Amino acid sequence: MSGVTLERVTKTFSQVHALDDVSLEIVSGELVALLGPSGCGKTTLLRSVAGLEEPTSGRILIGGRDVTGVPTRERPIGMVFQSYALFPNLTVRQNISFPLEVRHRPPAEIRERVAELLEIVRLGPQADRYPHQISGGQAQRCALGRALAPSPEVLLLDEPLSALDALVRTRLRDEIRRIQQLVKTTAIYVTHDQSEAMAIADRVAVMNHGRVEQVAAPPALYEEPATEFAATFVGSRNALELPIADGRIGLGAAFSIAAPAASRERAIAFFRPEDVQVAVGSMGHPAVVEMKIFLGPTTRLHLATAVGDRTARLHADMPSRAAAHLEEGSVVAVRVDPQHVRAFPVDA
Repeated sequence: MSGVTLERVTKTFSQVHALDDVSLEIVSGELVALLGPSGCGKTTLLRSVAGLEEPTSGRILIGGRDVTGVPTRERPIGMVFQSYALFPNLTVRQNISFPLEVRHRPPAEIRERVAELLEIVRLGPQADRYPHQISGGQAQRCALGRALAPSPEVLLLDEPLSALDALVRTRLRDEIRRIQQLVKTTAIYVTHDQSEAMAIADRVAVMNHGRVEQVAAPPALYEEPATEFAATFVGSRNALELPIADGRIGLGAAFSIAAPAASRERAIAFFRPEDVQVAVGSMGHPAVVEMKIFLGPTTRLHLATAVGDRTARLHADMPSRAAAHLEEGSVVAVRVDPQHVRAFPVDA
């Protein structure tokens, strides 16, 4: 196993900074998810580690070795693509053995390694089937087995679940995590799905406009976003722009917190839908239920409330049984525990 170090990596396409002075340390055996919207630079960063893109400036090290100018074929990596990229004329067994054959490994070693990987990715019964004869989830597990075949020091996964349906995605996400922990390979995982990143990663690197905004373990990132973008992108938070009075911002009787130090006249308060307490006939800030969305165990309420002379809208998640008596047009009182509210300056 080897760690990965990125030192002030920049990649420019014409006048666009796809990567802007990115530094990141990934320790040996760790799985780090690169999370962000389309165009944020996460795939460019992964391709730079793979050697498929050459940085405009900066260095990339794997296991302490500078691989910045090293061709992809000479880097100790395995890669899993979104589109599987299996050889259609080879069976599952042959796809997994292919990288070992091109490295001219002894036949006995190949058979032993392929048998081991078929067990790890749970494809023994499908070993002699062709890609068109297996499901999408099985195809991606085959691609994972092939990437792991030469025992790479670093495993790179580029949105490997995005082509699968929701149920298969969840199952395969857990399988990838199980396999990565089993083989203890350092891994970088690109995704735009926050729930996927939170479930699979030891740490999550949130990216925006070619920069890393925050790197943290999933619980820390979820509870304490360090930037306005991280707060917006992770946790589906409500965002309310509020005026500052006497150094504080608040939403009536719902909550009141100290304004950010750099704030001037207004600040943005972020809080998650599950942190909004909703009740009828109790203390809190008045709001009107505009819409209910049933989500099984929880129901999401779309609420409208007054913020000064403006109408603001927010979401609240509550147990479906508790929300059953609420109807569109119901007047409720909302409260938010101040410790769950994060605020950032409007002009930051």
